[in-house]
Amino acid sequence: MNYYEKIETRDKIICMLCQHFCQLKEGQVGVCGVNKNENGALKTLVYGHPSALNVDPVEKKPIYHLLPGSFALSFGTVGCNFKCPFCQNWEISQEHTVNKDVEFSPQKMVNLAIENSAKSIAYTYNEPTIFYPYAKDVGLLAKEKGLKNIFVTNGFESLEVVKDMASWVDAANVDLKSWDDAYYKKVLKGGLEAVKNTLKGMVKEGIWVEVTTLLIEGENDGNQDLKEMAAFIANELGVHVPWHLSAFHPDYKMQEHNFTKLATLQKASDIAKNAGLQYVYMGNVPVHGDTYCPDCNTLLIDRTGYAIAQNSLIDGHCPNCDRKIEGVWK
Repeated sequence: MNYYEKIETRDKIICMLCQHFCQLKEGQVGVCGVNKNENGALKTLVYGHPSALNVDPVEKKPIYHLLPGSFALSFGTVGCNFKCPFCQNWEISQEHTVNKDVEFSPQKMVNLAIENSAKSIAYTYNEPTIFYPYAKDVGLLAKEKGLKNIFVTNGFESLEVVKDMASWVDAANVDLKSWDDAYYKKVLKGGLEAVKNTLKGMVKEGIWVEVTTLLIEGENDGNQDLKEMAAFIANELGVHVPWHLSAFHPDYKMQEHNFTKLATLQKASDIAKNAGLQYVYMGNVPVHGDTYCPDCNTLLIDRTGYAIAQNSLIDGHCPNCDRKIEGVWK
């Protein structure tokens, strides 16, 4: 795809990576702080310059239905197209200074994944849409080597990017941060409808999708909103789409806010299951993240934290009733 379009009459370009669609004059940088109009073309300033790089359990993304128990080489850069006041990686997401002393070509990144026995590469920590040209170049090489690609995102991609992702992205964890469009626009500097369209687009394109909602008491944990969110996932995405309900801890600009209580997550989990969702997980709390067969309730994957104590799947099927369990298992 083309990552930008020219506006000849106005001597500008439009960045096509996310739904801000920033119109950039020569030398101007977009909302994300890292995509620039340089000589009439879009230049991704963080290309080849990760700011965070780790080997993590894939469950930490969180992705529970892709190669459970395996490891993902995870990296991110500086910059973001959102301004979430509760961001847990704000030191890099709200930073725009690129450390050019750190340089990893796409080939070097893939080699590093293989050297560390990772089965996938995760584009995460900050918003990967803003370094999509870099991510895609890494991802295409990773795909050639048999590695999976995981996009951990706020879901504000342009529809052009979503369609392009289908050629190389295997799975995505998408944040559904709120059910209030005004909150998305005023506080997060994004948009709910854009995120909903991204989620539907990813499912349509055949990308394995898991949804995460960071529950913040008093902000996005109202019963009606949770019911509508659950209904959207069940009816628009599918009852098989996993929903991760994560507990908030005070960070960045919300350090005076209360921790999310386990009871709040349990309430949301009950609402999700009542809506028909088959795979509901609670995160950032000391509970098991087990996967059960939706048909016969057999324990399939026993998770303690990020560790897999048991995986009873047989070629992606329940060993008891032979139901096919949705996910990416090989």
